[in-house]
Amino acid sequence: MAKSLFITATGTDVGKTYVTALIVKKLRDAGHDAGYYKAAMSGVEKTEQGLLSGDAGYVKQQCGLKDSHQELVTYTYENPVSPHLAAQWEGNPPVLSEVKKAFAHTSGKHEYLTVEGSGGILCPLRWDEEENLLLEDVVRELGLSSLIIADAGLGTINAAVLTAEYMKRRNLPVKGILFNRWQPENRMHQDNRKMVEALTALPVLAFVKENDGELNMDVRSLAALYE
Repeated sequence: MAKSLFITATGTDVGKTYVTALIVKKLRDAGHDAGYYKAAMSGVEKTEQGLLSGDAGYVKQQCGLKDSHQELVTYTYENPVSPHLAAQWEGNPPVLSEVKKAFAHTSGKHEYLTVEGSGGILCPLRWDEEENLLLEDVVRELGLSSLIIADAGLGTINAAVLTAEYMKRRNLPVKGILFNRWQPENRMHQDNRKMVEALTALPVLAFVKENDGELNMDVRSLAALYE
């Protein structure tokens, strides 16, 4: 079984998939057999041949992964809404036992496995008469520690602190925070880092600038986050 790490975010559109691809690529470029998995994904164009777009397709392409699309993501939906709502509209709601089975399969193929969430940590994957399933239920069931992706700009103090505090109260271990869209000379970004670290007691481990093609982080430190 691979050593694994869960990637969540402070919300939508903070660049979680972009950063996740950089993380997987960093490990692979260093010679590690690094893979990717996502339980549920919406907003996907599908054909009989598999995924044409979406987070898993992007990571697969950027990192040169050989896994099939079915090994990368278990539940796919075409409507670009939360997975729980897409499942209500399209059917095929996520089942935790199936996610565990798929995770174990893909994990068994790699040395390191990066597991990407859907939206933020509170994203509902299923909500119907039979079962309620939140993203955090998957994280807990799989026994994963997390890395939080946050936008470096305005509003990140509130978003990052609330996410970290929620995860702490729910006993979801967090390794640290990674800032995306980082501007090194921006005084607000610098202060955001200071305040987020002070208020969460978590380190900001790395910084990704616009259009970065590589994660600026020591690969040994990155690999040490996986358990």
